[in-house]
Amino acid sequence: MDAPEPQAVLTPLTEAAIFLVLTVKDGAEDAIRDALSDVSGLKRSVGFRIPEVELTCVAGIGSELWDRLFGAPRPARLHPFPGFRGNRHSAPATPGDLLFHIRAHHFDLCFELAQRLTDRLGAGAEVVDEVHGFRSFDERDLLGFVDGTENPDGGAAFDAVVVGPEDPGFAGGSYVVVQKYLHDLGAWDALPVEAQERAIGRTKLSDIEFADEDKPPNSHLALNTIVDEGGTQHQIMRFNMPFGEVGKREFGTYFIGYAKNPDVIEQMLTNMFIGRPPGTSDRILDFSRAVTGNLFFVPSAEFLDDPPGFAAAEPASDERGEPDAASPDDGSLGIGGLRQG
Repeated sequence: MDAPEPQAVLTPLTEAAIFLVLTVKDGAEDAIRDALSDVSGLKRSVGFRIPEVELTCVAGIGSELWDRLFGAPRPARLHPFPGFRGNRHSAPATPGDLLFHIRAHHFDLCFELAQRLTDRLGAGAEVVDEVHGFRSFDERDLLGFVDGTENPDGGAAFDAVVVGPEDPGFAGGSYVVVQKYLHDLGAWDALPVEAQERAIGRTKLSDIEFADEDKPPNSHLALNTIVDEGGTQHQIMRFNMPFGEVGKREFGTYFIGYAKNPDVIEQMLTNMFIGRPPGTSDRILDFSRAVTGNLFFVPSAEFLDDPPGFAAAEPASDERGEPDAASPDDGSLGIGGLRQG
């Protein structure tokens, strides 16, 4: 039997994207389940007219809505986004039941698909966050650094992102974390370039990563390298995009990270916001503030095209069977062999 086909998670970076996060009203579950089965058809209808624009759409479902739509079984690692709070910085968990990650080389197709999707979902779903992302020069964020350099390629990307035999009932799926960060560009731009490079852990112009021994312990790259006890590095796929409104003086980065195990992303966020060791929080957070946070499961394309009906789940005393991950004492999520590299 062929493995389930993933949604279009591993498509190349594009010039435009729309990120839609929605909440679903109680009582609208049947309508939403039916609407999800039309997502791929709507994408084809919009994208077929200009195929070279390579329009894609990835749909993700949050933990609480999953239980309302499908009950049991559920993806093994799906849970609410825990939020993170350190001594100096915090990452909130915010409302969100559905995610649509829409990408194309032209913004107009992204916009039309977003419109068609929200029309199809109807009054049962409300957009609570909408971000229009754009490509900035050579894949740089608004801080001036190239974003996504460390994404894996080819088979390594598939292995990092797509669920396999470890959860066979949901093979072909993925997990995705999204956060909206707002930047204090005035304070950031006041830093000398050398100080900015130390905060990131790579050179600004040439995009060369510092040697490990030269990275400050609170640099972004030092805290986002996750290595297990056997020496294996665990990677994720980032498709971050800058966004902003000049009139509001609002400038930011929309973080979107895919992984087959959300613990990897949550360990990165623990390192960033709490520190590893605690107190060495990410220097970039002095200039960049998280204002949203959600975790979704991205089912396979086959699942999304023909979603199952609701099946009652057996009562469980603890969804994850783990301690609260939001405020660990040691800067760790308690996820076994993962540690900072």
